[in-house]
Amino acid sequence: MSNLVLCVPGIIFFLELTAGVLAFVFKDWIKDQLNFFINNNIRAYRDDIDLQNLIDFTQEYWECCGAFGADDWNLNIYFNCTDTNPSREKCGVPFSCCTKDPAEDVINTQCGYDIRAKEDSEQKTFIYIKGCVPQFEKWLQENLTVVAGIFIGIALLQIFGICLAQNLVSDIEAVRASCLFT
Repeated sequence: MSNLVLCVPGIIFFLELTAGVLAFVFKDWIKDQLNFFINNNIRAYRDDIDLQNLIDFTQEYWECCGAFGADDWNLNIYFNCTDTNPSREKCGVPFSCCTKDPAEDVINTQCGYDIRAKEDSEQKTFIYIKGCVPQFEKWLQENLTVVAGIFIGIALLQIFGICLAQNLVSDIEAVRASCLFT
């Protein structure tokens, strides 16, 4: 039992450390997986209201559109720019891709309709051009010291917990030994 008290936190700590190292080493693979995840969710944008709300929140928060740009919305059957698409949202993007006018109180949910059929220079005034993956990378680089500090703080707390567990095991063994000899 006493070995278990020490082994489990130690194993968890080293698994977290391994995950951090692997995330750093395989950052390009993680970026590809994030792109794959976002593009799959773009395909299913209108199919699941919770997913739709998640994508809208992400695009509004990061001020981005699609994984790498607004043209990623061609993956969605409602927003693609094909001639056979009968949707009113054809060549558009969701309202969460639209830049916000601070003077407006009500969100224009049709602001992204037909926007991708226009020239790139005109698109920039109405929608976010940058994709969410580059925006997330930019945020991560700008806040790397904070993120690293949080992870180091958690690691130090875990090491402190392992030390306290070792101290507890030693105390229990000392009490056990004194009870056996009295």
